[in-house]
Amino acid sequence: MTTARIIEEQRKTTQSGKAKAGRWTLEIERKEALKPDPLTGWAGSGDTETQLRLSFDSKDEALAYAKTKGYDVHIIPAPPVVLKLQAYADNFR
Repeated sequence: MTTARIIEEQRKTTQSGKAKAGRWTLEIERKEALKPDPLTGWAGSGDTETQLRLSFDSKDEALAYAKTKGYDVHIIPAPPVVLKLQAYADNFR
């Protein structure tokens, strides 16, 4: 059975706004191990489903898609954002 990960996207560290916060991504987990190519030495496999990444507006939409495809699902929520608020004057204490 194919296993999928549903991941909540985090706010990027270089981004101050919340433009893409709350979006969810579905990724298919690898079925076979990576093996080195004898000619180039690069790691690869015949499993092409891992290249697929789908974006959804909500977790429910992603779960519904995974259910219609018959995937086992692992849900990975984003860690909570902790803001450290301090004044500029705190740098000199």
